[in-house]
Amino acid sequence: MNQIGFAERKVNRGGRLLAEGTPMFGPGEYVPDVTDGISCPADLPMPRIERHSRNYPARRCPRCGHRAGRYSTDSRTLHDLGDPRAGHPIDLFVTYSKHHCPHCDCHFAIDLSDLAWPKCHYTRRVQELAVRLVAEDGLPYQAASWHLWRDHRVSVPAATIQNWVEAAGGKKARQPDDDLPRRGADALQRLLGHRRAL
Repeated sequence: MNQIGFAERKVNRGGRLLAEGTPMFGPGEYVPDVTDGISCPADLPMPRIERHSRNYPARRCPRCGHRAGRYSTDSRTLHDLGDPRAGHPIDLFVTYSKHHCPHCDCHFAIDLSDLAWPKCHYTRRVQELAVRLVAEDGLPYQAASWHLWRDHRVSVPAATIQNWVEAAGGKKARQPDDDLPRRGADALQRLLGHRRAL
């Protein structure tokens, strides 16, 4: 081996290169996913909890613009894209404040729509990635679900991905290759002017 670590090569009688030292292997060997074959959810890796705070003592009222003091706090747990190096999912535990405006009697909570849509358990990053996998890459819903777990350590059911894609209008029905109009037998008979029963 030379100073850089590459195997030195010599030419044998047949004109072929021979490597001295240890042979160099390809780019890597196949290592299956450690969670492949696990059927019990309790055996999956536990999520890493990241705490975020959106807890403010006062905010401006969205209706009248006056100062609205905090009257309560609440929290949401959101599933985010996981850590592929550690092999763990990531859950965001977001604590947020609820406010009341005494001027217009408006009750409101801190806006978390930059993280996740209301009543959704997943972050927007997860939703956008799932929709892109189906709409742009053309993966079926089940394959997109497995891809999200294998590469991003976030478990999303295929039916949930289907709901997101349909709400986004991403997956369209495939057009036939021949571009012929599709008509039923009755419409075809009326088009041709026949009244015979088929």
